[in-house]
Amino acid sequence: MPRKPSKTIFACQHCGYQTPKWLGRCPDCEKWHTFIEETVTASRPGNTGQPGPSAKPVPIDTVTLENENRLSTGLAEFDRVLGGGLVAGTLVLIGGDPGIGKSTLMLQALYQIGSKGHTVLYVSGEESIRQIRLRSKRLQAVTENILVVAEIDVEAILAMVKDTQPAVLVIDSIQTMYSTDVTSAPGSISQVRESAMRLMLMAKQTGVPVFLVGHVTKDGAIAGPRLLEHMVDTVLYFEGDRNHVFRILRAVKNRFGSTNEIGVFEMKENGLQQVGNPSAVFLAERPASAPGSVVTACMEGTRPILVELQGLASSTSFGNPRRTILGLDQNRVALLTAVMEKKLGMHLMGHDIFMNVAGGVKIDEPAADMGIVTAVASSFLDRPLPDGWVVLGEVGLTGEIRAISHADLRAAEIAKMGFTRCLVPRSNLKRMKQIDDIELVGADNLSQAMETLF
Repeated sequence: MPRKPSKTIFACQHCGYQTPKWLGRCPDCEKWHTFIEETVTASRPGNTGQPGPSAKPVPIDTVTLENENRLSTGLAEFDRVLGGGLVAGTLVLIGGDPGIGKSTLMLQALYQIGSKGHTVLYVSGEESIRQIRLRSKRLQAVTENILVVAEIDVEAILAMVKDTQPAVLVIDSIQTMYSTDVTSAPGSISQVRESAMRLMLMAKQTGVPVFLVGHVTKDGAIAGPRLLEHMVDTVLYFEGDRNHVFRILRAVKNRFGSTNEIGVFEMKENGLQQVGNPSAVFLAERPASAPGSVVTACMEGTRPILVELQGLASSTSFGNPRRTILGLDQNRVALLTAVMEKKLGMHLMGHDIFMNVAGGVKIDEPAADMGIVTAVASSFLDRPLPDGWVVLGEVGLTGEIRAISHADLRAAEIAKMGFTRCLVPRSNLKRMKQIDDIELVGADNLSQAMETLF
């Protein structure tokens, strides 16, 4: 048989851009030194390029609907992020920093599914089956229904799936997979794309849910082409500091559920433990009567979570004061600082401002504006917020306090956590139901709010 013709190209390992010659900088994503030489083989003999039989279009009202039974992972926090469980044939991509707990989460989820009598397949391209057995022993996640194999050949994996017919397949990781139809090395753009495509077609044809564990770059994005995120149904990021006990599982894309849900886990010696009440965890070490410490309620999907905002305003002798922000939008804090200067008369231009969200949570909703303003004002005035207060509200450029969404849910969570008073926008107060054990106080602008709180 004559050899198939091949040619050499250079592919950007960040965005997938291809060029016949090497370039120092990618003209598409503008990244430096990302081009790697790859050999592209022409199509197989016998492929004439003629279109095959295609599906016929049908009227949408003739498509039959069936009740979709989701497969539970046995972890309530995991199911919440997935949208209620696993849909048949779904392709889920899980990314996170090395050592964050991706493999641990996968093994624990497979153990819960296997304990219900389902056969599951765990394919590792990075560890031997002995290493997987040692980790499962430490996690106490051992059952005969978990099948493990160390393999990187995609064709061999697809044959295993056909033979074993598992309920769930885990690929750890997609960057180690290898297809013989592509001559480049594992981890390259071509290999990752081809391997993911093969697994996606298998998932859609057989209905087997597939988890793809993915490496991340220094910037925190999934390594490999952006096409990978477009191919899968769900993209999850496992966030957190390896030196911190809490991990947050966040959905950034989900075709079968909300992208606003998060799952909170705590890393312990025997694996990841679910945190059913994140508010209590994030407020556990809050100092009492400390200037600059304020509690606010943010929405993560359908779940309200109480978090502590910490602000520090210290005078500086330099011409340009520092603005160091962790867990919040830096531009938003700068905007609110300017509003405080103009509307409250606080001379913050001569002060360094530091902001932090305790527990490593990231907040990106405007309902936390009043918490930011109150934390900075409390530190600037060196006066702690009175006990029992929680503040909510969006702040406009003219100093007005605007209405927020899900005010009733936030207030109910605040009352459940034992707080007695809550500052809310007056427009929300008119539509809210009175809640036992908590006093709701309305405010129209920042001046009224500061007079009420301080």
